[in-house]
Amino acid sequence: MRRALWLAASWRVRATTYIVLIVASIWVLTPFVWAIQNSIKSLTDTFNPAAIVPFVNYTPTLSSWIKVLSDNQAIPALLSSLIVSSGTTLLVILLGTPAAYSLAGFEFPIRSRDLNLWFYSQRVMPPVVVLAPFFILLVQLKLVDTWIGLILIYTTFNLTFGIVIMRDVFREISRDINDAAKVDGANAWQIFWLIAIPLSLDGLIVTGIIVFSFCWNEALFASAVAPQHAATLATFVLASRSTQGVNFNIAAVNTLIAIMPPVLMSLFVHRYLARGLTFGAVKG
Repeated sequence: MRRALWLAASWRVRATTYIVLIVASIWVLTPFVWAIQNSIKSLTDTFNPAAIVPFVNYTPTLSSWIKVLSDNQAIPALLSSLIVSSGTTLLVILLGTPAAYSLAGFEFPIRSRDLNLWFYSQRVMPPVVVLAPFFILLVQLKLVDTWIGLILIYTTFNLTFGIVIMRDVFREISRDINDAAKVDGANAWQIFWLIAIPLSLDGLIVTGIIVFSFCWNEALFASAVAPQHAATLATFVLASRSTQGVNFNIAAVNTLIAIMPPVLMSLFVHRYLARGLTFGAVKG
């Protein structure tokens, strides 16, 4: 069907589509190209506008990579980011999936539209507004500069997002399937675990990837409540600025290290992303 629509399109539509795709590709790939190129340059070459083609205008070097990876704080920061992001993703999935299924399959005194508005309002609120209260709360609980403290904060901000996404995913499941399972004697828990979860696997994976990416890239709370022992990669990148200013070769290496895990995850599960992101596009 899509092939037939493309073949039937006019040359203006095709030309416009190609132009938009080319511009979008350049817009997305330019930061990657910049980071890759500057990560193999010396500090002097990063300030040379003529240093464009490797082995022609400049000599590539891995000194920046060696310097970053040999830093005593780099590996612990990477480990902290993996633990905090994975822990938050797991907690959001465990708590948000049953809540989303309940909102999608059961009736509540409060209208579904009002619940959605409340969930969306949690994403609109600027995180900096609650930075001080969260910090005071973590001090009282003795969770400052700990993985658990960061996981709890990230879960608070991402749980509503996961619920909204998964609610639309569960609404896409036909009620006839649930009714057939009830006729066969399945209870609510069996329908949820044996039918709803397998059918919504695409949406679960998409939600997990998005939540993981949000946590991986978050820097405000990470630098404020976990600056030392539980410092994440985002905090490490922010602290890598020297007294002489920004070393663009070091910044390029940090950028690539920071963006590689989410990008690699999306490449491995791209087929789930393509279908999972379309859930809720038709139904309101």
